[in-house]
Amino acid sequence: MTELLARPPTIRGAKLPLRPRHVWTIRVRLQLQRRIRDLALFDIALDSKLRGCDVVALRLVDIAAAGALRRRATVIQQKTGRPVQFEITEQARRSLADWLRIRRDTAEGWLFPSRMRPGEHISTRQYIRLLKRWITDVGLEPAAYGTHSLRRTKVALLYRKTGNLRACQLLLGHTKLESTARYLGVELDDALELSEALEL
Repeated sequence: MTELLARPPTIRGAKLPLRPRHVWTIRVRLQLQRRIRDLALFDIALDSKLRGCDVVALRLVDIAAAGALRRRATVIQQKTGRPVQFEITEQARRSLADWLRIRRDTAEGWLFPSRMRPGEHISTRQYIRLLKRWITDVGLEPAAYGTHSLRRTKVALLYRKTGNLRACQLLLGHTKLESTARYLGVELDDALELSEALEL
């Protein structure tokens, strides 16, 4: 019985988005530790708002053209087969440029090639392990966060600031607005607050 009481609770359901201060803290730690690949992975995951399977499968051609990093990119989502566009911010372009200077070149052109399996990209499992380490290093509960935390971070902040669910839908590549509402946890209270803020 005492073992059951001592065991930490399992956190179920949607993973939490990161707060801006968490993003900043993780970035600073990765910079100080000179984890160049990890910082590039973290930044492009935040900007792209892609699922983990799509983040790890990014190729150089997705983010660069004619030797220069793009400001916007388009990729086809594995889950839906639909294209989704995303911005590549100045912060992400800096960390990606640093990574590309030291990245081992591969003919396959993966942005994040596997160190263990030649010719392949890093696995989603490896991405999850890295993410859990970043989360733990800044003192957050790893069970509360996952790869969807990075997918959700920017759009959750955008929704809180603007209430524009349609913009969030486009950025996430969802086909239905209801899916975006569920994904962001938009509830009746949120809708009422937005409605109350309107003056006619």
